[in-house]
Amino acid sequence: MEEPAEYQKLDVKTYPARSIRETAEGRFWRRFKQPQVAKQFGPATHIDFCDIYPYNCAVTASTRVIVYNGHTRQVGRTFSRFKDTAYSGCFRSDGRLLVAGGQDGVVQVFDANSRGLLRQFKSHKRPTHVARFSPSKLHVLSGSDDVTVRLWDITQGMQLSRFDGHEDYVRAGAVSPANMETWATGGYDHVCKLWDVRDPKGGAMMNMDHGAPVEDLAFFPSGSLVVTAGGNQLCVWDLVGGGRLLKKLTNFQKTVTAVRLSPMAGPESSAAPRLLAGSLDGHVKVIELDDFKVTHASRYPSPILSLGLSPDCGTLAVGMADGTVSMRRHDRPRAITVGPSAAPQRRRKYTPRLTAANFRFFIRGQNERAAASDHMVAAQRRARLTPYDRLLKQFRHRDALTAALATKHAEVVASVLEELAARGGLDQALGGRDAAGLLPLLRFLIKYIGQPRHSKLCCHVAHRLLDSYASVVGLSPEVDGRLVALKDRLAEELRVSSALMELQGALEPLLAASLAGTLQ
Repeated sequence: MEEPAEYQKLDVKTYPARSIRETAEGRFWRRFKQPQVAKQFGPATHIDFCDIYPYNCAVTASTRVIVYNGHTRQVGRTFSRFKDTAYSGCFRSDGRLLVAGGQDGVVQVFDANSRGLLRQFKSHKRPTHVARFSPSKLHVLSGSDDVTVRLWDITQGMQLSRFDGHEDYVRAGAVSPANMETWATGGYDHVCKLWDVRDPKGGAMMNMDHGAPVEDLAFFPSGSLVVTAGGNQLCVWDLVGGGRLLKKLTNFQKTVTAVRLSPMAGPESSAAPRLLAGSLDGHVKVIELDDFKVTHASRYPSPILSLGLSPDCGTLAVGMADGTVSMRRHDRPRAITVGPSAAPQRRRKYTPRLTAANFRFFIRGQNERAAASDHMVAAQRRARLTPYDRLLKQFRHRDALTAALATKHAEVVASVLEELAARGGLDQALGGRDAAGLLPLLRFLIKYIGQPRHSKLCCHVAHRLLDSYASVVGLSPEVDGRLVALKDRLAEELRVSSALMELQGALEPLLAASLAGTLQ
């Protein structure tokens, strides 16, 4: 005599995802969580991260430069020795000095630890919005509303060079990572200029017309490309090709105010330089540099004036026009092990040697995992059946459908209904129900009869249900109310379908005429 076959669990139906699945790039940027919001006394016009661990963050707002600790994201130091509004607070590459411009045109250099004022450069006649350290650590470049760019020597406290050529306010500046003698500046005259600081009288080496006031700029890690931000566009320029416009990005609705390049952002599987840009429309967009496509976008409640990303891609800081500074921490920051930005290595915890003098010596190996070459004997485990599977196994069709409805999962209910129809037990499962047993089934039909993936099945079940209970309609007010709701739901679906068909009929001649015009 043959042994009875083992019961096969019901396979729950699976459907394709309703929306586009999130990519690894999107998951990486969504890991910036736990926003810490700080309110400043004025707009946060500039954000800069220190290159040295723990990657402190300098936020310039109103008449102060506030330095936040990279670990705690709490205020560590405040530089407030400004007569008026401060601009462009930046760290030196070693993190020991900080430079900032001001509304009065004075460029000031501070000790980042003691907050002591070390140097003041006073040649600018108007507000100075640009102040940057040279990679040599001995020079500072500044750009002012007096349309001049000046190079200063920190050790002597004097001006080395003056660069004339801009015709309007200078609002952006950066040094080339490939050559510390090459600087780029941008201004409200729509022009980005490339300078060689060794030849101050030779004029600009290159002029690139952005087409709108330049708010910010940044070099690519290779130093051969530079990106300028202004208006509602980003422009990528090829410096090796003589300042040729390589790409123009118009992904913003309002003025782009800040742009940053991170050399190793994105998921670990595709870590590469990423371009971050913020604008007055309140969006920060991430652009990958292979084909210059936007891979992620974040919405902020106020127009964005500045942004920054720490060297380990662990903290994303955004400054807004209403004075709000948002700092988001990534739960898996990059581990930088080489270079000046490397974090200090933690000392390994001492682990005592395991000998026979320790009891753990005699129980070692009990928690070891099997190797790939080991033969594993699978334990015989009984399959755990869900309530509706147990009832189907016992041929209690009505109770199985009730148990499936109790899960409130449309896929489970649809799978049980199709299984009952295949067994020929659908009439038994639908019949013999009182008002309390009919209500969950009617609620399911009302909710899902309009969805394309369930409409065919729901219509079939609704026909069977009405045939079975037509003689008792009117005995239960609750059941009658659900039947009226089901009727209204079907009427609404028919009305929408009719309207869509009318719209399709009106569009078809227009599309056909447009296609015929393009083919001629």
